[in-house]
Amino acid sequence: MNARGPALDAVRNAAEASGLRLRGAFLCEPGDGVPAQRDGGESRTLILLGNLGGSLWPSFSRSTEARDGRPDPMNRWSARVIGELAARFGGLALFPFGGPPYHPFLRWAQRAEGLAASPLGMLIHPVYGLWHAYRGAIALGPALDLPRLAAAASPCESCAERPCLSACPVDAFSESGYDVAACADHLLDPAGEDCLSGGCLARRACPVGREHHYDAPQAAFHMEAFLTAQTARTKTVTKTATKTEPR
Repeated sequence: MNARGPALDAVRNAAEASGLRLRGAFLCEPGDGVPAQRDGGESRTLILLGNLGGSLWPSFSRSTEARDGRPDPMNRWSARVIGELAARFGGLALFPFGGPPYHPFLRWAQRAEGLAASPLGMLIHPVYGLWHAYRGAIALGPALDLPRLAAAASPCESCAERPCLSACPVDAFSESGYDVAACADHLLDPAGEDCLSGGCLARRACPVGREHHYDAPQAAFHMEAFLTAQTARTKTVTKTATKTEPR
């Protein structure tokens, strides 16, 4: 590491050794919403980290977090690994979880990789399709030398059939948005077993990056995590509504 900060390849190599992939980077601008460094200094570079296909699963599945039976293992693993990387390179670790408030990771991802939203709302990658995710970011004080971002058209622009919008058994996805409750209810029903164990049927219907589809253990893990989070959220809303009802 020099006075201008680490080389991007150094961060990339360290991330890959931990099971993560470098998901782009950009030089921060005032409207990006990137927090200042802990010492109050300006953050000039943001580096995003996550997975492409099932790249993180081998490292995560062998981790203590994956096997200790405590809640939120993926988030805890991400916090530990990215926190260690941030400390190593003298930066600030940031995550898409832990709010509210939440950091604008989708906007950051579009700045870092130039990806566009799919009809399902998720960002679509030209190679990996919908089989990718962002697990965190590192904000650095120095402005790093970054490669020029190559412009690429969204695969959805040339997809006339849009099978993702018709594959959901309960029509949870439409041009008007995502019906989270309908999705969760389906997963709780025996009819939703295919989605619950193999991953979202709408996501699997996308023709882009099918060869990078999550293997069954990873797909089931993410679906169970979504269902657990949604069930907990519903209970919280119900409990809050009950407390505020007139007696």
